[in-house]
Amino acid sequence: MYRNVYLAFALMAVSLAAFSCNSKSTEESERIKALEEKISQLEQTSIATPTSAQNVQPADPSTVGAFDFQTMEYDFGTIPEGEVIEHVFSFKNSGQAPLVISNIQASCGCTSPDWTKTPIKPGDEGFVKVVFNSAGKTGVQSPTVTIQANTTPNVTRLRLKGTVNQRTASAEKPSLGPVKR
Repeated sequence: MYRNVYLAFALMAVSLAAFSCNSKSTEESERIKALEEKISQLEQTSIATPTSAQNVQPADPSTVGAFDFQTMEYDFGTIPEGEVIEHVFSFKNSGQAPLVISNIQASCGCTSPDWTKTPIKPGDEGFVKVVFNSAGKTGVQSPTVTIQANTTPNVTRLRLKGTVNQRTASAEKPSLGPVKR
């Protein structure tokens, strides 16, 4: 008798599950159909361009400069913590207009850039000097500098990379400068 009751409950549970799955799938199908209709309606209507929108056109090559770096990455190898690395990235303006660097930003406070501040005429050379201070930095490092200029694309990235070994407690402390007597 318990077996018959158990079977009856099992059949009811299966039929309820099947019924609810069918109703869910029917409901989902109706929602999908409604969404497809809305998408179709949106595709058929024209979208008005806002009055504040600007037309974006390709830059005229005669109005932009072009970076031609000898290298865009410098591997400083493995150094002890606290060492300062300097590297100068040289480039030539291979564009048809004077190249103007409007801004350079470093990826962190441990890196400071300097660069040619005057417009670089086509065919002339310029530089970006990057100074990396490894004090407080250990492990693999890859600081970058991001250059914004009148080039296409208008953003260029230069990168230093290397490993900084942690200073041991027995290592000598760096000199703080000349000692006054």
